[in-house]
Amino acid sequence: MTTTATPGTTTATPDTTTTTAATAATKTTTAATPAEAPGPAPGRAPVPVLWLALLATPVAAAANAPVLILPDMAASLGVGTSTAAWLVAAFAWAMAVSIPLLAGLLRRRGLAPVLRLSTALLLGGTLLVAASPWLPATLLGRAAQAAGGAGLVAAAMSLAGSARRMGVISAGFGMLGASGPLLGAQLSHTVSWRLSLSVSLVSLLAVPAVSRYATAPAATAAPQGRFDARGAALLTVLATALVLLPHAPAVALGSAVVAAALLALHVRRRPDGFVPAALVRSPLFVGSALLALALSTSYFTLLFAVPRLLGDRAGWDVTAAGTGQLVALLTGSALSWLLAAGSARMGRTAVRTVLVATGTLAAVLAVFASWGPLLLMATLGGVFGATGANAVLSMQAASSVPDPQRPTAIGLFTLCYQLGGAFGPAIATALVLGA
Repeated sequence: MTTTATPGTTTATPDTTTTTAATAATKTTTAATPAEAPGPAPGRAPVPVLWLALLATPVAAAANAPVLILPDMAASLGVGTSTAAWLVAAFAWAMAVSIPLLAGLLRRRGLAPVLRLSTALLLGGTLLVAASPWLPATLLGRAAQAAGGAGLVAAAMSLAGSARRMGVISAGFGMLGASGPLLGAQLSHTVSWRLSLSVSLVSLLAVPAVSRYATAPAATAAPQGRFDARGAALLTVLATALVLLPHAPAVALGSAVVAAALLALHVRRRPDGFVPAALVRSPLFVGSALLALALSTSYFTLLFAVPRLLGDRAGWDVTAAGTGQLVALLTGSALSWLLAAGSARMGRTAVRTVLVATGTLAAVLAVFASWGPLLLMATLGGVFGATGANAVLSMQAASSVPDPQRPTAIGLFTLCYQLGGAFGPAIATALVLGA
């Protein structure tokens, strides 16, 4: 299993994958248009989108870096490869549960505390990964890295402000996620596998530039009451159970049902809490989140299944299949930006039609195609649909609620996207890899 906020990982990624800015304490506004979220305050230039992409996207490469080097990692830590794979699962889990939590912090406290906490988690986790000779401590370090990366993703998406700019971030996720395994293998072979797991440190280069915007009105937290610790805990338990669903179905399903029921009761008692009732009752938010979950699950299933199908049906060797899939992933991620850039002109219905049609065609090709290029088209369509959904539907989800709740809206939306990274590999294993 792999993760990320972006395609190319699992559970998640573990998407791996995120928020709009909380507004000033005195500001109230109506919902934004479906394709656009609120931009920066009048008279203040937005953060250059390349800084936002640099802040958010390296975590996608870090999430996928272990894919090709698990045996090396296992040998170094003195454990089996299957045991070392928990380093991937831990990253995916921490990414999934941390995004809504840090989005909640962004909603309450603003941008600056999120940047500081995320930087500390990323640095501390990386030091632990670099120095620890034991698997448990390394697992803790990977979880801290993922939590720090989740906070930086939340910060970047909080300042995106439009589907076009979000498309740059989302396409970057897809590209770096696709490149992560090869990058990790190269760094492992030339230096150390521990360096491969540290590539998300590159994100910190963008923190000083983005921090200059931490006092902007659009980055100031809205006034909040007492922190809803119970709501946050129940959401964390629910997310954890869903992430573990492919690994321990019976226990995870029972835990998820109980947690969901308790969370629903809690939302009724505290409608303005950690999970706002306005989100749960919004057809636009629920529809956007569920469609993103479906497209993400389809993409991550194809990501793991297509290389095997290329060998079984088309007779491609591992090198040809890996190279072809990398090209397809990079192309699909780049094309998704065109959809995001044109989404405002296309309208909500047209965008969703394109996403559903592309995702459906990708699944059909994977089921029936036996020619190699058509199978690669399935991968391209899968990443296009998932990455485009992450860029465009996240803005639509954010537009369904007032400004102060938009960080939470994108945090919960991204949690749904990341769950596709947990479900997809399990489906691929059941249908293809385990055959």
